[in-house]
Amino acid sequence: VEFRKGRIQDLALDLELLDRQLKRNPITDVASFLAADELAEELRVKHPLIASDSVDVVVSNCVLNLVEPKSKRQLFEEIFRVLRKGGRAVICDIVSDEEVPEQLQNDPELWSGCISGALTEEGFLAAFENAGFYGIQILKRDAKPWRTVQGIEFRSVTIEAFKGKQGACFERNQAVIYRGPFKEVLDDDNHRMERGKRYAMCDKTYNLYKKAPYSEFFEFVEPIVDVPIAEAKPFDCSRTALRHPKETKRQDYDATTDANNKCCDGGSCC
Repeated sequence: VEFRKGRIQDLALDLELLDRQLKRNPITDVASFLAADELAEELRVKHPLIASDSVDVVVSNCVLNLVEPKSKRQLFEEIFRVLRKGGRAVICDIVSDEEVPEQLQNDPELWSGCISGALTEEGFLAAFENAGFYGIQILKRDAKPWRTVQGIEFRSVTIEAFKGKQGACFERNQAVIYRGPFKEVLDDDNHRMERGKRYAMCDKTYNLYKKAPYSEFFEFVEPIVDVPIAEAKPFDCSRTALRHPKETKRQDYDATTDANNKCCDGGSCC
């Protein structure tokens, strides 16, 4: 285990390295202050504490609410930045069921008690989405509040979110079928899918759905003739479209086959 000194809202700045540099070149006037600011930016770029796309999992427990409100967006962006494509964040924090009023935000005792800086439950989820995460889900939400202050309930909530949906969309004639149990669902890219219908998907989204946390909710339809990614055309992911079976089978598909006697466990489909 290696422990590094840094700030969660600025995981690029190595504070120990900055501290050593400042001991050699202390801040004594405005010019040296500005030089220190330039040094910090140089360290972020050339010697980051945690490099971009370098971490598989980020885990945090009751830390995010201790970060000042103006830095919270940067905090989530930093978590996203350091994760590799396919990486995930598992974050547990104290959140509120209502907005925390200003007088509570300015209470120093409540700050140290994980109250003043709490995001709302909705705001907690939205922060992951705004940073670019996908597959966001609540792993645990305590039914009983950890604490109640002036009628506002504060409780522990654990969120899991993934990085990796960024990138180009290509058409490879793939389709997915939402299995249920709901009549329809709306995904993070505003694709509305009804249960049991076959929907066109780009190669990127198709492969994301084959992984956690989506895979158990979908059936996957591969094309009979593979479309190499090098030959695939761009796919418009802003639309939601049904995919006719002939698009995956080919328009000229006209096969006739014998019955498959293994279609049911007993060897018969009747």
